[in-house]
Amino acid sequence: MNLGISFAPLVPDTVVWTALAVAVPIAGLLLLARSRGAAVRAGALGLMVLALANPSLTREDRDPIPSVAAVIVDKSPSQDFGDRGAQTEAARATLVERLKRIPGLEVRVAEAAQADGEHDGTRLFSALTSTLADVPPDRVAGAVLITDGRVHDVPADAAALGFAAPLHALITGRRDEIDRRVVLTQTPRFGIVGQSQTVGFRIEDQGSRTGAAQVTVRRDGEELDKRTVTVGADIKFNVPIPHAGANIVEIEASALEGELTLINNRAVISIDGVRDKLRVLLVSGEPHAGERTWRNLLKSDASVDLVHFTILRPPEKQDGTPINELSLIAFPTRELFQQKISEFQLIIFDRYARQGVLPLIYFDNIAKYVRDGGAVLIAAGPDYASPTSIWRTPLDVILPAEPSGEVTERSFQARLTDPGKRHPVTRGLEGSQTDPPHWSHWFRLVDIKRTTGTNVMQGPDGKPLLVLAREGEGRVALLLSDHIWLWARGFEGGGPHLDLLRRLSHWLMKQPDLEEEALRLIVQGRDIAVQRQTMANTVNDVTLTSPTGLTRTLNLAAVEPGLWRSTVTANELGLWRATDGKLTALANVGPANPREFAEVTSTTEVLRALTNATGGNARRLADGDKLIVPRVVPVRTASTFKGEDWIGLKMRDVSVVRGIGVLPIFAGLIGLLLLIGSLAATWAREGR
Repeated sequence: MNLGISFAPLVPDTVVWTALAVAVPIAGLLLLARSRGAAVRAGALGLMVLALANPSLTREDRDPIPSVAAVIVDKSPSQDFGDRGAQTEAARATLVERLKRIPGLEVRVAEAAQADGEHDGTRLFSALTSTLADVPPDRVAGAVLITDGRVHDVPADAAALGFAAPLHALITGRRDEIDRRVVLTQTPRFGIVGQSQTVGFRIEDQGSRTGAAQVTVRRDGEELDKRTVTVGADIKFNVPIPHAGANIVEIEASALEGELTLINNRAVISIDGVRDKLRVLLVSGEPHAGERTWRNLLKSDASVDLVHFTILRPPEKQDGTPINELSLIAFPTRELFQQKISEFQLIIFDRYARQGVLPLIYFDNIAKYVRDGGAVLIAAGPDYASPTSIWRTPLDVILPAEPSGEVTERSFQARLTDPGKRHPVTRGLEGSQTDPPHWSHWFRLVDIKRTTGTNVMQGPDGKPLLVLAREGEGRVALLLSDHIWLWARGFEGGGPHLDLLRRLSHWLMKQPDLEEEALRLIVQGRDIAVQRQTMANTVNDVTLTSPTGLTRTLNLAAVEPGLWRSTVTANELGLWRATDGKLTALANVGPANPREFAEVTSTTEVLRALTNATGGNARRLADGDKLIVPRVVPVRTASTFKGEDWIGLKMRDVSVVRGIGVLPIFAGLIGLLLLIGSLAATWAREGR
């Protein structure tokens, strides 16, 4: 209970102060003149002025509120190194037990869990802010952090904490820790496919003075180089970019004897391969209804540089028109099929037949181009079954189907074969889920005798319609009908021509997403999907390795034809690996090189400046093999809250008002008696 006096003037404040200004000189003159009854008169004047001020006696009933201390426990992955975890738990138990002994102190304990994909690094101060969010600053007694000292959200100054109380840090780990790490100095994000990008790095040793380290550089799990480098020296390395999409480059340094962890001996760079321009050569043997389908598809893709020729006047077509009067462009056969053939990623022959335009030697060049990694697509029409078929050229050694010379001319609906239901080019095509498929009819199919490729689509009576094959390092596709334009024109509702032709052309140009046999790791938020694409009926178990080296065996389940999958929780940041014995896949969860593992040796330096600014301290828990948890001392007023073996908390005198009582002094009978009594005393003194 607190007692006090408050004022509620009966008149404006200026009147009160004016009355006081008049009464004080009068009372002073009376006292100085030593006139009779001066003290009584001065007292009467004072009571009159006091009555105008209307004083009241107040009583407050208050309940004290406890001060609040926060204990933030670092549970990030770096706390698992060495015996830090055991030190942390022992320190927490001892510290909390001592804090609870202090009267008038509320203890709040919170854990700062490991980093996630949204926040990189250890974020103790975010946890501290959340813990004290509902506590007024004048109730905060202080905070204690139990951590290895590697904190990545340290405020710039003490004012940013939001309270004026000591901050202490109890550091786990040991002084003599040794660790080696890879520091990236040059990390390109993109690279042109077929070219190289320069990666820069250096090796740093902490707590050790070795002069050299052995470094291995890998790309997508394939070893590119192994060399010995000088510790501390900046190293640059050229990495070829062989394909579009993510090219994952690993730089791994040899281990130090007795080092804290091997997890930061490896750094990862993900370089997105970008094709400068996909150069496609489209040769149309003659104008026909479906010619625009191919042109429109390829021209609609901004990444495709299309060169298109339509043969309007073959050599055997002679009508007597002089050459200099023709407005046609000559077909630059030598330039395209001999000098610059290797610059194209795909060559398409659309209803092309031997017309004497291309000498046979150029077909030899095309066959060699395919074996060396190129791609050819034959969109066949009746020309493929004719005596002038492109089959009857040196291309016959790479084409996957031999024409029989017959053409089926009747209505049919294309269907996926069993391999086609599993192949990424045709799997899940829109409309293929029903029987018959929800596609329009076609009316022409070139018959073949035999095929050496994979038949993914079929026509009437199971006849092959779309055949895919690999030749050497390259690929070949054969579409045995020229009626896909009916889908493009919307005949009978059309069909998925854009999806099919785009997938087909990208498969020919070796887009990684369309590989028949592939193992992939797909990061989905906090989960990793392990996905196996295959043409087989079964798949092997997959071994999944986490960034810290923990392994688990996964049994994949079929989710659709040719696609098997299993999903696990990504509980660690960093590079994950998967292998089924034949294929290997890599994926990075979160930042490529988490700050949590960049520097892992414990330190007091990161937090020292901030703790000192608040009057607190950053000190180690371990002294040799002994764990020392400092005493906790409640302090009322001080500028420093630390000692050799103790840390202090600023105890607050905070209370909440439960009730208030007010007694006006000059109200009612009491005020009347005081004023009348003072006047009577003055009169009595004058009457003596």
